Amino acid sequence: MTDNAIIDAIAADLWGAHTHHTPIRPLTESYPGLDVGGAYAVQQINLRRHLVAGSTLVGRKIGLTSLPMQSLLGVDEPDFGYILDDMVVRQSVDAKRFCAPRVEPEVAFLLHSTLRGPGVTAADVYAATEAVAVALEIVDSRIADWKLTLADTVADNASSGAVALGDWISYTDDLALPQARATLHLNGNEIDSGTGDAVMGDPAAAVAWLANALADYDTELCAGQFVMSGSFTSAAFVHPGDVAATAISGLGSVTLRFD
Repeated sequence: MTDNAIIDAIAADLWGAHTHHTPIRPLTESYPGLDVGGAYAVQQINLRRHLVAGSTLVGRKIGLTSLPMQSLLGVDEPDFGYILDDMVVRQSVDAKRFCAPRVEPEVAFLLHSTLRGPGVTAADVYAATEAVAVALEIVDSRIADWKLTLADTVADNASSGAVALGDWISYTDDLALPQARATLHLNGNEIDSGTGDAVMGDPAAAVAWLANALADYDTELCAGQFVMSGSFTSAAFVHPGDVAATAISGLGSVTLRFD
């Protein structure tokens, strides 16, 4: 496990990068001893900082659900981060609040029942789901040039930035999320598309993975919170003046302008 003094130093560096919207060099270069367990400890320190500052925890996110992204970082499992109330945006967002933002289409799960691992299955997730929504996640890296290892992105809250949510749709099996198709548009042009089975075979399987992973940290997915399950497609960079949009079959669409 990474030394506590190093964990505190890394958390302080990332807090400064977040506060000033200025990226820093890869953490694993500045602190070669950083491991994944230490990275999650860093993430928790900065979560507590946000909560003390007045933010509210409203959800969780899962990253690295696709095989290409896992291969890129040389890992064989996803990672996770937190979503705060001030990370949920509507219609437009100031691009200057990010370092190097990208957008991804996802499904968000709103839970009516708490999920606590181990042993949570995709069927358990669907049974605990009140509603689902199309979501446009803004992923962002406080690490310069997106030069990431798994430990870098975990410490940096799984590269979370913000999220724009569409309307909540009551969940029924008819939505068939593994077969649902997402399209990603940038400035009116479709740039990618994919289906829900790109997310660990079923977006609900990703949520189940998270519930089970959080059990190792004595944490659960709480009723009333939502979970971002992972991207259906690749991620596209966005810049001031861009308009990004996504639509998912059966769920509707959401559009976000970057000012």
